[in-house]
Amino acid sequence: MKTIIIGGGPAGMMSAISAAKSGDEVILLEKENRLGKKLLITGKGRCNITSSLPISEFIENIPGNGRFLYSAFENFDNNDVIELLKKNGVNVKNERGNRIFPVSDKAEDVLNAFIKEMKKNNITVKTNSRVTDIEVNNNNITGIKLENETISCDKVILATGGKSYPMTGSDGSGYLLAEKLGHTIINPRGSLVPMVAEKKCENMQGLSLRNVGIKIIDNEKNKKIYEDFGEMLFTHFGVSGPTILSGSAHVLRYKEIDRLFFNNKVKLIIDLKPALSEEQLEDRIIRDFEEVKNNQFKNSLDKLLPKKMIDEVIKDSNIDPEKMVNSITREERKQIVKVLKGFEIILKGFRPVEDAIITAGGVNIKEINPKTMESKIISGLYFAGEIIDVDAYTGGFNLQIAYSTGYTAGMQYKGDLYV
Repeated sequence: MKTIIIGGGPAGMMSAISAAKSGDEVILLEKENRLGKKLLITGKGRCNITSSLPISEFIENIPGNGRFLYSAFENFDNNDVIELLKKNGVNVKNERGNRIFPVSDKAEDVLNAFIKEMKKNNITVKTNSRVTDIEVNNNNITGIKLENETISCDKVILATGGKSYPMTGSDGSGYLLAEKLGHTIINPRGSLVPMVAEKKCENMQGLSLRNVGIKIIDNEKNKKIYEDFGEMLFTHFGVSGPTILSGSAHVLRYKEIDRLFFNNKVKLIIDLKPALSEEQLEDRIIRDFEEVKNNQFKNSLDKLLPKKMIDEVIKDSNIDPEKMVNSITREERKQIVKVLKGFEIILKGFRPVEDAIITAGGVNIKEINPKTMESKIISGLYFAGEIIDVDAYTGGFNLQIAYSTGYTAGMQYKGDLYV
């Protein structure tokens, strides 16, 4: 059997390896000038390969159609990818949050391991090769068209990615190929994406907060949408960072979220001092104020807050910044505590899908056989990775989806048995 994979990311490379191990003649086509461009930037260039959680717990971390992936995870799990990498010279380590990274902290080493495995399996790789069409006859795959060439084949695996980070090649072109063949594309949206917020964030842009508690609230119903602890970042457009990106996946799926954004009914509440109770924080403020009792209020918070936050906290406290510290009342002090334990920001929406880490949406899972990743519409057409309407939280789960769906798509399936 001759199999062509379209897309040279982790899903495409794993599809190629799996298909070759099944005995296929395999050609992998990548429109960029090299493989794995998006893989190289994952985990800030370190590559969060997968998670060490039991595979049974992966579904809980995949809010976007996780149940669709049961068979794929059975076929190829986190231990399998770790073993493949080890065989090709990449040892791994387990970090906080069950995140698996290469010991070298280099995504390039992970990419090279996949390339090494493909070479072992005699896979033909062609870069700078853009597929313009997929040829079909009587609902069966017959070949693909490049800009200057036509290649016949028995099987095509679409592993072109989503729409996030288009500079790496994930520009949504695979959706057009799938749609042309009759597949439904669920509207691609950014998941694990920064969020747009009110203008006061602009005054704090570049400031990173560590070890803070966050809550995202439906202010209309006074209902918590998401809660987390960790790191976040202020930007010129709003907020980003690990806790915000994880929160976005929850907010994305919250009922009537667009209407709530439009009406300024979504709030981010930041506990700037989560390790301290309100009473402990007030005691801390009393001690700090005693040292600067002859200063103006605006010059009294340097020990408590990063410089970029001081003006915004003072505004929210409604205390005159020129007021002398020794004249601040007990009620005003309690108001400062309230602001520090619940610094509020109005969220207004999401950044574009192009700014997201992962794409929610894509080829409708109802049109794909979950046991094989084959199209239910076109015989011989398969899907792998982010092009499918599945998405997960941060922590290596999205890359595992790529490996597992890629491996499954590459396997030969005859009757009830893989071969």
